[in-house]
Amino acid sequence: MSGCELPVGTCPDMCPASERARREKEGRLHRFEVAPGCCGGWPRADPQRAVKEYSRPAAGKALPQPSQLRPPAVLLATVRYLASEVAGRTDASRAEVASFVADRLRAVRLDLALQSAGDAEAAVVLEAALAVLLAVVAQLRPNAAYGLVDRALLQGQVQEGFGSLRRCYARGAGPHPRQAAFQGLFLLYNLGSVEALHSVLQLPAALRSCPALRTALAVDAAFREGNAARLFRLLRVLPYLQSCAVQCHVGHARRRALACLNRALSTPKGQTLPLGYMVHLLALDGPEEARDLCQAHGLPLVGQDRVVFQRGHYAEEGLPPAGTCKVLVGSKLGGRSLEEVVMAEEEEVGGDRSKPLE
Repeated sequence: MSGCELPVGTCPDMCPASERARREKEGRLHRFEVAPGCCGGWPRADPQRAVKEYSRPAAGKALPQPSQLRPPAVLLATVRYLASEVAGRTDASRAEVASFVADRLRAVRLDLALQSAGDAEAAVVLEAALAVLLAVVAQLRPNAAYGLVDRALLQGQVQEGFGSLRRCYARGAGPHPRQAAFQGLFLLYNLGSVEALHSVLQLPAALRSCPALRTALAVDAAFREGNAARLFRLLRVLPYLQSCAVQCHVGHARRRALACLNRALSTPKGQTLPLGYMVHLLALDGPEEARDLCQAHGLPLVGQDRVVFQRGHYAEEGLPPAGTCKVLVGSKLGGRSLEEVVMAEEEEVGGDRSKPLE
């Protein structure tokens, strides 16, 4: 878009009226966007529910008219709507919810990129959009069929969201009160990545000294070192969004810890270990999940409460089971709505910048 003067969006709705009319005529409204009471007839768009869908901009095509672009305030209101009214829906599968939300958030980022907006207000929108996306991805059942959602596409959209936000930060125009938290989220989502760690270590020292980013660096170090005790101790106390970001690495970290225990304890006759110890060490959701983890790796059980580490039994096949992560993720909403977490998480992770990390 270099050399072009970007317009300023003027659309007051979550979805432009022309798009609502077109998709209504073509029968392409999502059921989340249909007005109540249209069950028997042709689906009608509800202006309070319809959200602009993503459409890839064609090469050489003129920029959209301002009336087709939502200004930052409307984009932020759209993200809040997705967090409060769509992300937690119980009348649809989590895959369907994730598919809808991810597409509409992608359209939010595109609208922002196609217009003139200040970096500070753009960052607020991008932060909220990324937080909602991380949450809906984390709500998908681990290792389950993704159904309507392509797993690689979702991961790509999360990385795309981080890229847009970090470029916004890099332009330097602030202030960005939540930057430390979201730079930490970037590192946690890319746990173990040399490139991600290197980019975070290039940030200003004052930013790296913030508790949120120091905690993320500590988690990354424990993950790299294979220090399961320290890693899961840190994961237990992470706030909700940080837990959503790191959830995709939990299964691999547990498998690595289990392999380490196997190397240390395996004998020809076998040594036993209480499942309760594994529940505590690996922050599992209970003995049943510990039994499932052991059996998935070929480790025999003695009764219902002990696992046997015997030489030649341990095996790794397919993806590691990630579990339900109620302890590490689900329990951390603490009665708050997703909208509250998305808009106020910085108070939890970045409020006291003078307190040292223990």
